[in-house]
Parts: sequence; C-alpha cells; structure tokens
Amino acid sequence: MSITSNADLSGMQAVSEAVGIALRKMREYASPGMSAKELDEYGGSLLNEMGAKSAPKLTYGFPGWTCISVNNEVAHGIPTGNKILKEGDLVNIDVSAELNGYWGDNGGSFVLGNDIHNHNPLVNASKLILQKAINEIRGGVKIADVGHLIESTAKKMGYRVIRNLVGHGVGRSLHEEPKEIPNYYDRTNKNRFRKNSVVAIETFISTRASFAYDMGDGWTLVTNDGSFVAQHEHTIIVTDGQPVILTASNQIWD
Repeated sequence: MSITSNADLSGMQAVSEAVGIALRKMREYASPGMSAKELDEYGGSLLNEMGAKSAPKLTYGFPGWTCISVNNEVAHGIPTGNKILKEGDLVNIDVSAELNGYWGDNGGSFVLGNDIHNHNPLVNASKLILQKAINEIRGGVKIADVGHLIESTAKKMGYRVIRNLVGHGVGRSLHEEPKEIPNYYDRTNKNRFRKNSVVAIETFISTRASFAYDMGDGWTLVTNDGSFVAQHEHTIIVTDGQPVILTASNQIWD
C-alpha cells in the first residue's frame, strides 16, 4: 500500500508496533525446556491484548498464532507442543497481524541461551545484511539492486541466500505489490521501490543451501542438506531518504 493519509500512517504505526512488541516479548520469554506451543500461546495472548489478530491464522488458517522455526527449519514452522526448545537452539519467530484493517509483519532469528553451536555469526550476518539493505532503499531504487546487495554481501561473509523466500509489499493485506522483493539479483525484475509505499524487507541468510522445501506437513520449510538459515524482517515506509522503520519496537538490532 501507499501511505496517502494520516489515518493510513497511524494505522500502520499501530499494527507494526503491536507485532514488534509481540516479537520482542516472545524472544525475551523463550527459555530452554519450553515448548514452541507455549511460546506461541504467549505470543497469541500478547496480540489479543493489543487488539490484533494473527495474520497467518486469519489469512491461511495456519495452526498457530505465530510461526516458530527451530534449527534446520527455515520458515513457517508450526508451534507444536512436542517441539521443545533447547539451550543453543537457533530459533526464528515470525509475527504478523491485522489491526483495524492494517497489516504488519516482522521476524527475527536468535540463539536461545548460550551459543554452544556457534550460530551467532550467522544471526549477526543476517542482522547486518538487513540493516545494509534497508539503508539503501529509497523511492526510485531498483528492487533488483537491493537483492544484489543482499546476495553479494552474504557471499562476501561466506554465506548464501534462500532464493525462494522473499520480502513483499504489506499494508491492507499481508502480501501486496510488490509481491516479490528477492534476496538475490534478478536482472528481469525492473520494478523500483515507490515513495510512500509500505514493504516488508526480510533476509534469509544460509550456511549452504539456496532453496527451502516443504517438510511434508504443508507448512514448514526446511533445507535439503541440513543448512541453517537466519531471517530478520522489518516493515518499513519508503521515502526519499532513510526509510521509516515501523517495526522498530522489535529491537532485533539491539
């Protein structure tokens, strides 16, 4: 969507703050021995307290309030009761929601407790690459050029990107134009970022794999070679200068 009124701006600020707060508090609440379902129920209660509705549940009938992916799961992980979080796990939480007709989306990967498996370099690379990408986004910038920046920076740091998971427009629904904001250079993509548009920018930085595949449950995506993947995501407003980061309340860069 494009921000065309104060009502649009305040609506996007409200839903983005809600999903950002939920993500931050879920990250703080997570602890070894807890099930993903317990963490998800906490996230669902946070959204409910803020008057927001889970976007994946509302839009797709997803079996959870939020997506919680652990270790080799890349995205859309189902928060089940038998998925028990352990010390050193690579955990990703993706929180998206609707509030008063507006939709916000954000996510972040983190290491639970002590980094006994050395996942933090991957997590930190994903954070840095997202920051570099967002800093380059302005009205008129080619989407392909930002994809090239993400991919080339990842390569310089010894990583790859997941090519079939992408950022997207957001606002009046969960996925809007532009439908795809890739993490790689696509020379056929001639689209440019538009001033005042709202987009969800996300990284999927991988230790080896370039694609994610359905695990077989209809939701969870995994790599086929045991790679680990870190994801970080902000909802932003594109401007003529530095973008407005609507989901700053998630504190994924802190």
